[in-house]
This record gives sequence, structure tokens and C-alpha cells, in this order.
Amino acid sequence: MANETTMAVKRALVPGSFDPVTNGHLDIIARSASLFDEVMVVVARNSSKQPLFSLVERMDMLTEVCQPFRNVSVHTFDGLLVQYAEVNAATVIVKGLRAVSDFEYELQMALMNRRLAEHVETMFLMTGAEYSYLSSNIVKEIARLGGAIEGLVPKSVEERLRKKLTERE
Repeated sequence: MANETTMAVKRALVPGSFDPVTNGHLDIIARSASLFDEVMVVVARNSSKQPLFSLVERMDMLTEVCQPFRNVSVHTFDGLLVQYAEVNAATVIVKGLRAVSDFEYELQMALMNRRLAEHVETMFLMTGAEYSYLSSNIVKEIARLGGAIEGLVPKSVEERLRKKLTERE
């Protein structure tokens, strides 16, 4: 067994669009923070999506809600995730799974990432059962239609979401 002083620091990436960050995302981030020395939450710049929140707004929300985790930092990236992992010495990509449909897509991505960078592992974490139905899109749709989103997103995110939707009307 390796001595604690000689063990390598394990840095993990938790990627996503986080538009907005949900309690399901926070569940995965919190559990990752307990498993790794450092966790980099990375907000994807995805030109094929039309996010409700700007990149800066999403990073601000994440920075705020991740404050309780001393080993979590928030970043952004553009391009291939495995290249970002290599540049930042991350050895693990953590992906949250809600359902079998998530697994099918994420498995393809994990296998391609392994082909591109075999030393970067992908780790799947099943979301907590209470968040298994939750997605950012569902939260936005419920909020747009005036439904209750308490408990689905952090309170500060709920306030920002309500304000953003009011501004767009």
C-alpha cells in the first residue's frame, strides 16, 4: 500500500452545460469532492446549444453554490474534454447518470475519450434517486410555465432563473 505522502494528487473533471445548475448536478459534484483531491467543474461552451444563461452567469452560479466544497473550482472549456483534462493534469472525468438512456450516450463518449487519451478514465456516478428525473431542461420548462421548482435547484439559482424568465417576457 502506498504511503499517503507519495500518492499522486487525483484531479477530476465534472463537465456539463449547467444551464442552470440543479440539485442533481450538486449531488454529483459533492460526491466527487469526497472522492478526489481536486475537482474541476467545467462549464462547456457548446455552440450547438442555445443556453438560457450566459457562460459567465453559469460560472457565477456554480462558483456560488460550490463554495462549501474547499477542493472544488469552476472553469470553462471549449473543444475536446480529454484535451482539457490532459492540459490540466486531470486523470478522471466524472459523469452523472440518471437513466439507461444517459448511459448509452455517455458510454460512447467514454470509449471515444479513452481512444483519444487512454490514461484519462471516465467514472460514472448514478445520481441520487431523488434527482433521477431531474434535468436543467425540465427545470426551465416548469419555471417557464409557472410551476414550483423549490428543491430542484439551489435557492439562489431559483431566484436567478425566475428573474431571467421575467426579463425575457
